[in-house]
Amino acid sequence: MKILRVVPTMDPKMGGVCQAIRSSIPALEQRGVTSQVVSFDDPNEAYLKNDQFVIHALGPAKGPYAYCPRLYQWMQESLGRFDVVVIDGLWQHHSYGTVRALKSFRQKNLTAPRLLVMPHGMLDPYFQTARSRRLKAVRNYLFWKGIEFRVIEAADGLLFTCRTELELARQPFRPYRPRKEWSIGFGIQPPPAYTQHQKEAFFSACPAVEGKPYILFLGRIDPKKGVDLLIDSYRRLKEEDPALPDLVIAGPGKDSEYGKQISHPPTPGVHYPGMLQGDAKWGAFYNCESFVLPSHQENFGIAVVEALACSKPVLISNQVNIFKEIVAANAGISAEDTLAGTYELLKGWTNLNKQQKQDMQYHARRVYEQHFTIDSAADRMLEVCRDIIRTKTHSQTTAYEISTENF
Repeated sequence: MKILRVVPTMDPKMGGVCQAIRSSIPALEQRGVTSQVVSFDDPNEAYLKNDQFVIHALGPAKGPYAYCPRLYQWMQESLGRFDVVVIDGLWQHHSYGTVRALKSFRQKNLTAPRLLVMPHGMLDPYFQTARSRRLKAVRNYLFWKGIEFRVIEAADGLLFTCRTELELARQPFRPYRPRKEWSIGFGIQPPPAYTQHQKEAFFSACPAVEGKPYILFLGRIDPKKGVDLLIDSYRRLKEEDPALPDLVIAGPGKDSEYGKQISHPPTPGVHYPGMLQGDAKWGAFYNCESFVLPSHQENFGIAVVEALACSKPVLISNQVNIFKEIVAANAGISAEDTLAGTYELLKGWTNLNKQQKQDMQYHARRVYEQHFTIDSAADRMLEVCRDIIRTKTHSQTTAYEISTENF
């Protein structure tokens, strides 16, 4: 089987979607699936040279909609080589541009690849209700009415990373008429084994915490992630408890307007090493006490699962869609995505005794192994692809097909 993934960018700084693709392709390859990616990146970008699979970079794209004029012709010349096309994400030219190209290809060819859409949380109601996104919410509403609902209706079905995401996707827009829906789960490859070099790489990037306990945030420094809540809560708790572990906020975005706003004036004990990759990233995970993410919306939370896989308890908001499984397994603490809730996360962790923290570390690894390895998600995705390929007609249906819960 040959699968084509379509995404605006494979830039690691953009986080979840491209990381999800990078996690799933090796697992599918082990199952005999060949995957390629088409993106709108500039083909000269250095990060495109680090992957072991083929990336067709057709960019650079133009404007905030990421319009890529080369997509249509490339699709006409290339779609015949694939069995399934997966659109990863919505709201940019790669989604409707792919549907338009595939429709034209089908008119000229007896056989054409099937089409799946994986929203990666982009249909979450948060994006239409958050106060900070009012203008973007209006834009999304207009785009939905004019373009994006056609993408959903043209697809053979939608793939979701968990049942919560599937159910939330039904709320914000009308018309919403997917032909089928599958909750296939999601996961990550096992992290590399811990090495001294990882430790050295991290402390080289963040020397201020060497030899100290610290709590780790790793992700984009962005309002959606609740970093302002984290810093304000940490500042308050630090005043109450000077022995509070340091806080490392690692990721891109410190120099953005939001990043400058939350990091000035500096908060004692808070460190910003920037984006961490490779050994430095894994060194940050393996040497932290716990991982924290007070996000206002998190479809899956790859960094959350990476922390669990490194046996690190996670302190997360209840807007992280997998929080129920984590809390039920005693692998972390959850609270509201508010200032009071974030303070509760940090305070709850510091109030645990040594044995309780060790127990939570043990359960963190177990919940990863039980629910969040990449293998089960890859098996389910392969099953869905085989099912839609076996379907000989591309007829419209109003019935939903929803998988059993993946957890």
